[in-house]
Amino acid sequence: MAVTKIHPVKTTLNKAIDYICNPDKTDNQILISSYGCSYQTADIEFGFTLSKARDKGDNLGHHLIQSFAPGEVSYEEAHRIGKELADKVLGGKYEYVLTTHIDKGHIHNHIIFCAVDFTTHRKYVSNKKSYYQIRNESDRLCKENGLSVVTPGQDRGKKYAEWDAERKGTSWKAKLKVVIDDTIPKAKDFDDFLRLMEAAGYEIKRGKFVSFRAPGQERFTRSKTLGEAYTVEAITERIVGTYRAKPKALRQEKVGISMLIDIQNSIKAAESKGYEQWAKIHNLKQAAKTLNFLTEHDISEYEQLQAVLDEVHTESEDTAATLKGLEKRLSDISLLMKNISAYQQTKAVYMQYKKAKDKEKFLRGNESSIIIHEAAAKTLQAAKNGGKLPDFKTLHTEYKELTEKKDKLYQEYGKLKKKVKQYDTIKQNVDSILRQAKQPERGKEAER
Repeated sequence: MAVTKIHPVKTTLNKAIDYICNPDKTDNQILISSYGCSYQTADIEFGFTLSKARDKGDNLGHHLIQSFAPGEVSYEEAHRIGKELADKVLGGKYEYVLTTHIDKGHIHNHIIFCAVDFTTHRKYVSNKKSYYQIRNESDRLCKENGLSVVTPGQDRGKKYAEWDAERKGTSWKAKLKVVIDDTIPKAKDFDDFLRLMEAAGYEIKRGKFVSFRAPGQERFTRSKTLGEAYTVEAITERIVGTYRAKPKALRQEKVGISMLIDIQNSIKAAESKGYEQWAKIHNLKQAAKTLNFLTEHDISEYEQLQAVLDEVHTESEDTAATLKGLEKRLSDISLLMKNISAYQQTKAVYMQYKKAKDKEKFLRGNESSIIIHEAAAKTLQAAKNGGKLPDFKTLHTEYKELTEKKDKLYQEYGKLKKKVKQYDTIKQNVDSILRQAKQPERGKEAER
């Protein structure tokens, strides 16, 4: 599994990049990758991109951390997963430096990327939506690579240390919850509760919120951060016995077709008659929906269903491959446009540098521009590969056309994925129905 978190870099970008590139943490800098920049000059190249933004905000960059469970992944695999994550969530539009740290008990990736993209010069918007996109992409990569995945909900966004401590039952929050739960039944009122918490060794800070700190704990923990049952109001109500947890919203039955439940091999069904009865009704409904689907789509033979399923899978895979190719080309064009722009904008300064009599003095006053120009020239020379590069306008036109094509294709791909899932469910339900139909025959043969 991988736990992720992200925070902005507002100052000392160079120090942040130097930290993640520490040779002692990155196997002597072997586990370092970068995109759109060189890790040695990333802060300067980020700065050049930031200077082009109309509204860059207060952030110089963003620092994404992806932590893996101990022993679950190799150094190289973690680095590869980190690169795939960065490429996917940043879409080939942001310079980034990726490093994999191996000096702790758990392997973890650090990704520092520019706060502004070098294609449109718009700032990266970091919010819940963008975080969950990162989280979901990280989970997807973990699944694809056979790693465990964090269950959606409570573990999202936690620091690795916090997740690991809670898993082991050693986190300050986990211990505080236990003490609060044990103390509430003994308390007469909230003041008595606080007195008992102090007697249990906790230091208490009262204000707008009530906070607790255990012996040896560095910071106070607000009780409300433990959950809705641990606010001042909730604790008070729990003491007097009037607390009622908010009822969870009832789940609405899915409109589409769901998989049949294997009742015979279900532990839950064996332990609960109520669940078993619900599962039987569920299976009858889904079997009816499955048969209706087959009738509506004029599928009367098993081989016909398999053929349609294969066709849908192939179409989905082909579309995914096309999308991957488009994204690669868009990424390549983005880099070319960035470097052409940087080359042109710093060319005059570089020419002055070449003509300057005192090059060292000129360099001291224009080092950033010269570094950016030389980096851009090197990248463009490699991209030529013996040929000639198209001009900026041609690249920009191609980028716009490919972006429109990609957006349309993504919509089609989304529909195809739903179709694949639907036909997979239908096929599994048909297989389940056929197995159940054969079971009585086997029973009769056994009796004979």
